[in-house]
Amino acid sequence: MADKPVRADKASAVLELTDHFRESAATVLTEYRGLTVKELTELRRSLGSEAKYAVAKNTLAKRAAADAGIEGLDDALFTGPTALAFVRGDVVEAAKGLRAFAKAHPVLVIKGGVFEGKALTAEEVNKLADLESREVLLAKLAGAMKANLSKAAATFQAPLTKTVRTVEALRAQREQAGSAEA
Repeated sequence: MADKPVRADKASAVLELTDHFRESAATVLTEYRGLTVKELTELRRSLGSEAKYAVAKNTLAKRAAADAGIEGLDDALFTGPTALAFVRGDVVEAAKGLRAFAKAHPVLVIKGGVFEGKALTAEEVNKLADLESREVLLAKLAGAMKANLSKAAATFQAPLTKTVRTVEALRAQREQAGSAEA
């Protein structure tokens, strides 16, 4: 009888992890061996409200990933103490935050992850961290669009400006011709 509540707890933990996998834009698997509670709290704060950092048993995390329909996660990702960063917001910012924390605390190891339902290696997670944030990319896009609109406006305005100059030159030429005749 004592086994049933434990199984129910495991089932609810798997269900919760499965929901996190499904609702997240990305998930990063890390090994946190050697981090203190204070450092884990610092890591959670550094990830912000857009990411949830949770310690999970490997068997439960693996089962939850499978239940969420995620394929291709290597069994090696589920060895040693595992914690998962479930990212709901900007994936690039979360990857940068994890990489920066790992540089400051070398005991945090990024093992791999999942992005848009596909498995990522640790190197691919680091490549995500090398990308510019969504805000920077949107600002660059807006700047490029503004530049193109300015070019288009100048192009549309050029014939009108040329016409005005031509009319002005003809008026000045007629004026000169009229004053030369007089």
